[in-house]
Amino acid sequence: MEKVRDWLWMFPSKKNPKRASSWWLNCKPEPVLIDCPEYNSEVINDLKELAGKSNPKILLTSRDGHNDVSKVNKSLGWSVVVQEQESYLLPGIKNLESFANELITLSGLKLLWTPGPSPGSCVVYAPSPWNVLFCGRLLIPVSRDRMKNLRAKNTFHWSMQQESLIKLRKWPPVKSCPSLVFGGIEGLFDTHLIMPWEAWDPNDE
Repeated sequence: MEKVRDWLWMFPSKKNPKRASSWWLNCKPEPVLIDCPEYNSEVINDLKELAGKSNPKILLTSRDGHNDVSKVNKSLGWSVVVQEQESYLLPGIKNLESFANELITLSGLKLLWTPGPSPGSCVVYAPSPWNVLFCGRLLIPVSRDRMKNLRAKNTFHWSMQQESLIKLRKWPPVKSCPSLVFGGIEGLFDTHLIMPWEAWDPNDE
């Protein structure tokens, strides 16, 4: 677990150190775990400590972010939110919630369905005072100061992914030019964990 801000922690992937695995956002009254880390006792202890007496939710931004969510759900009992296209992948999850196009959580976080990286990919916007957009796998950093829409080997549907970027640019929350947080890293380089809005050039797709 790595503290990035007073209200934000990252759980890096142990299996693939080039991929940021998941994020904890300490928002009240309902903190969230965005994507799921790989299960082990250390991770569970860290999550319990972060949660305290609160009742968090796990928000999944793509099938690549599911990891060991079944084990974490069973261990902690936290409800899981996933876009309806991928709910069938989680048959044993208790307290499973799904949504179609958009969803607003109890803490005011906004989820938008952005298919392409996987059928049920989504992004998560945390409004002020955080003003952060969790991009999942829709945008990937390709240098220290640049993010891009990339076609990967496991991309579900490339043209749909491009359409999702158009959809994202028209989404009202992005008018606030939020900071960008990613769910994966491309290549071998030292990159920032949070990038400014300007790191994404919408014309460079």
